Amino acid sequence: TVPASREFGTERGKPIDRYYIEQFLDDNRLNIHGETLEIAETTYSLKYGENRVSHAYMLHVEGWGKDAIKGNLETGEGIEESRYDTLIITQTLMFTYDLKNVAESIYKALRSGGAALITVAGISQIARHDADRWGSYYSFHKDALHKLFEPLFGCGNVSVKSYGNVKTAIAMLYGLCCEDLAESDFAVYDEDYPVLIGAVLRKA
Repeated sequence: TVPASREFGTERGKPIDRYYIEQFLDDNRLNIHGETLEIAETTYSLKYGENRVSHAYMLHVEGWGKDAIKGNLETGEGIEESRYDTLIITQTLMFTYDLKNVAESIYKALRSGGAALITVAGISQIARHDADRWGSYYSFHKDALHKLFEPLFGCGNVSVKSYGNVKTAIAMLYGLCCEDLAESDFAVYDEDYPVLIGAVLRKA
């Protein structure tokens, strides 16, 4: 009844959901270009955007760090209209309560022709570090993301995919890491066991 780790296995290796986050971003790397805005850092913008990125900014509610924008997707603070070509929002929506406002801020921030790359937790433990700071409100299914974003972006501009299977879901809940599994364990995607869900939102 006690997990091997309450820190997603970070004490020993790469968290299992991180494998899927990186797979999602790699699959959609060509959407990352121009001026980018990423939550709390610029790591993924620079890694997957490569030379297509002209400037990478980070969004944080406290506005700390180089190239930081002080802003809040939930309240709309600091969100400029039609400002960015790409938004990268990984593992963030679980810690925001007013998802309708968040969706509107994402749509507002994107330029026409831009894209938002979003990941959320499906089957997961509570991320205690973030829950204690921001509150933890949701885990997600694919249907929820369609319902949340299609009224703004349009049905044809919202693409949602789930990542995971029963083995990787159990392993992550128990606190194992990627190094505890074989590469082949990640090759199977089972819609009934979504460890992670990724959404690509394109603004017409």
